[in-house]
Amino acid sequence: MLPSVFLVFPASCGLMARIGFSGHPLTQTPSFNFSDIALVEPLQRAVRESGYTTPTPIQIEAIPPLLEGRDLLGCAQTGTGKTAAFALPILQRLAANRRRVAGKHTRVLVLTPTRELAIQVHDSFRVYGEHLKLKYAVVYGGVGQGNQVRAMSTGVDILVATPGRLLDLIDQRYLVLDGLEVFVLDEADRMLDMGFIQPIRQILALLPKRRQTLFFSATMPPNIEKLAASMLTDPVRVEVTPVSSTAELIAQSVMFVDKARKKDLLLFLFKDPKLKRVIIFTRTKNGANRVADLLDANGISAEAIHGNKSQSARQRALENFREGKIRALVATDLAARGIDVDNISHVINFEVPNVAESYVHRIGRTARAGAQGIAISLCDAEERSYIRDIERLIGQPVPVAADQPFHSESIAQARGSTAPSGNNQRQQRPARNGQGGGRPGKPGRNSRGRRR
Repeated sequence: MLPSVFLVFPASCGLMARIGFSGHPLTQTPSFNFSDIALVEPLQRAVRESGYTTPTPIQIEAIPPLLEGRDLLGCAQTGTGKTAAFALPILQRLAANRRRVAGKHTRVLVLTPTRELAIQVHDSFRVYGEHLKLKYAVVYGGVGQGNQVRAMSTGVDILVATPGRLLDLIDQRYLVLDGLEVFVLDEADRMLDMGFIQPIRQILALLPKRRQTLFFSATMPPNIEKLAASMLTDPVRVEVTPVSSTAELIAQSVMFVDKARKKDLLLFLFKDPKLKRVIIFTRTKNGANRVADLLDANGISAEAIHGNKSQSARQRALENFREGKIRALVATDLAARGIDVDNISHVINFEVPNVAESYVHRIGRTARAGAQGIAISLCDAEERSYIRDIERLIGQPVPVAADQPFHSESIAQARGSTAPSGNNQRQQRPARNGQGGGRPGKPGRNSRGRRR
């Protein structure tokens, strides 16, 4: 039997928690793997077939109490492995207590803020549950509802949904939630940012009082804490990789450039063949379209993804990017938490985010599964204050990459930061200011807590 250990988590997510569980901390026992977690053989087999052996911290901390039926409050951002942390125990619960699901009903509801995340979570359940005879469905807006209605007509074990389409189907009496056993609210802070607080309250009012509830959020401001308190009963609290942390293996740099020369600098960067699979972030939808058109016009395959694109166009762009058919994906912050693609070599902030937390979410798209990654921010004079905000959040300066033909020394000097100047960004060492990763949760990540 594994020894009982206690973990004390920092208050960075607005909570101080001490919980005990049977398991080894990864920092002390690197050999700890999924075979040491009490998962049934079909789930162990699915995890092995997915190529994952080492669980992440949130998986070690969350899976045992979830298997016991406890409510859970998790402060965890994208990249920590939280999807598998809740999917595996949910699948085990359903497999151990099989029952016929009535038409239009579901045993489990996972609520996500975006269509992309809903599809990814649904796909993860199918991967982990491959050897279990369970029924799954995913519902989201932006597409016709016919197939979704048909999927729900005979009932499903697990439903993944976005709030708007879920309420539409409930209002049309295509879906009933009175038999729900488990409710998962994923990325709660993103939900509130997108204005979903009223839909969430409407959905909560329809749920049975006796249920297991799992609540995940990357940050824990007072309004999120209040929402969690209204939903959870005596929850286990876990926290990994606070939002102010950035991945250990990401080499960060900032390039100061006049706004008019940003396009020239971007094209210069793409002369480097090491930029194999790149996500470029802009602040606006029109900006994303313009950057994608610029790259395409210069022989660099690229597509844009943002809220004005149809669901089919967004899915096609993601698949093309995942399969390597395009070299660059240009995205707005809406996609920052919804893209989960392995082997992203670079993240380029064509426009520096004006919300510092968005920077952490953006650059977290790279350096997954233990691989190294590079994050470059192109900063013009108007964006210097954004860089200062980012440095305050992550607790360290972002190194300056001055060895590029469009470097603006006047912007660099006016920056008002103590960040050291560097030579070429490819020569710089990774900025180490967060907990690293281990994997499954797509399934899995490295030993210190990144995503699935």
